Formats: sequence, C-alpha cells, structure tokens
Amino acid sequence: MEESRGARDVLLVIPTLGSRAEFLRETFESIRAQDVDVDVVLVTPASAHEARDIATSCGAGIIDDPGGLAAAINLGVERSLRDHEFVTWLNDDDLLEPGSLAETVEFLRSRPDAVAAFGHCRYVDDRGRELWVSRAGAWAPRVLAWGPDLVPQPGMLIRSDAWRAVGGLNPSYSLAFDLDLLLRLKRRGALVSTGRIVSSFRWHPDSLTVDGRDINIAESERAKRAALGPIARSLAWTWQAPVRMATRIAANEVNRRASRLSAQ
Repeated sequence: MEESRGARDVLLVIPTLGSRAEFLRETFESIRAQDVDVDVVLVTPASAHEARDIATSCGAGIIDDPGGLAAAINLGVERSLRDHEFVTWLNDDDLLEPGSLAETVEFLRSRPDAVAAFGHCRYVDDRGRELWVSRAGAWAPRVLAWGPDLVPQPGMLIRSDAWRAVGGLNPSYSLAFDLDLLLRLKRRGALVSTGRIVSSFRWHPDSLTVDGRDINIAESERAKRAALGPIARSLAWTWQAPVRMATRIAANEVNRRASRLSAQ
C-alpha cells in the first residue's frame, strides 16, 4: 500500500472498484491538466490490478478499499491529509476542466469566509458528448436545506480545516453523503460558486446517482430533515413532493437527451 507523497496545495481522492479503467484513465488525464500541485490517492480493492497500474503510472498513492463509497473517501483523506490546504474527491468517471483547480483554489483564497467552492458542471454521456450543463450559481446553497441539491460535487473544493471540523463524510449515507457534508459545512461558512464550468459528470446507465435515483432522493430528504430546525422540519412535507417531482423531471430530460444521442 502506498500513501500520499507529501504536502501540496490539494489532496484529491479517487474511489473506484476498478471496473471502469477506460474512464479512470480519462479522469487522471483531466487531473494532469491542472495548474496546481495535487496529491492524488486512489482507493481501490486489492484485486483491481488495472486501476492500480494506472494510478502507479500517474504517480498516485494507492490505498486498499475498506468497502463503501463514503468510507473509501474518508479513509483516503484520513491516511493522506497532512498540511494540504484543500481537499476533494473525484469519481472514477468524472472529469475536471483544464485549469479548474487553480481557479477554485484562488477563489477560496480570495474568500476567507468560504469553506467550499464549486462551479458549473457539464453532464456528458459515455462518449464525452455534452447532454446538459448545470449552471446553478450563488443561489444554489440558499435552497440546499429544503430544495433540490444543485451544488455539483465534481470539481468542488473544500478547505481542509473545515473538512476536519465536520468530521468528513457520514458513511450512513450510501449516495447523498455529499449533500449531508455540504449542509454541515454550510453551518461553518459560505459555499461559493465560481460561476464557471469546472467539471464534467458522466451520465451513463451504471452511474450510481442515476441507477440509485430513489435511494438518493430518500437519503437527500433525510439529510435535509437533519439540517432543518423543528418548525421547518414539521413543514417539510409541503415541499418534498414538488422537489421530488422536479428532480425526476430533470433526470428524465437528461436521460432523453442521452437516448437521442445514442440513437444517432
């Protein structure tokens, strides 16, 4: 097992089961196109030989997967975070825009009140063709506790001291752990948008947040209830159904675009 080589600006953890090597290579290529010092750590099963070979060829650290996505990310951070200023994770099929890390780093350094920065996110199919761009900006964190989660995780950057203060991800969530983290971070400072596209999210049939839509919705509602005060929590039923409907409509529209491109 290898661990992170030392202190740099950003620690980036990639959790993977190792079943999508072709996408993982693209993910690493997108990290190479960054203009800041990044320590990359791959958390993967011991049997994922191809994924480990890719990580080794890219100079990344390797940690054995403990089981569970949130637990894998937490372990990667716990084993590797030293005096890195910022921390984040990237799924094994997502991509960073060229130079986007430098942008989010400088954005956070210019905003001492902010604990995390995010940007717009491009939705692409399994061939990299654009399906949608999520352009939620400064107002997205304002509706986080009761509306749809419009803060894209890919490309998001978090201050390391804020990550430590909230204790990282809650592994009791299988999918909505990023929303739960954002809601806890929001209590400590601002979540700010760069207003630029910083990442691409791969939308394909075995993507977790697509395949587990119902689970994600149920977990998201649990995270929001935990973040609300007693009065707001008692009224949550009045907006939960419309938010569920809007989430499903948006997902169906992206699926429709993906199906149309596949047919072409």
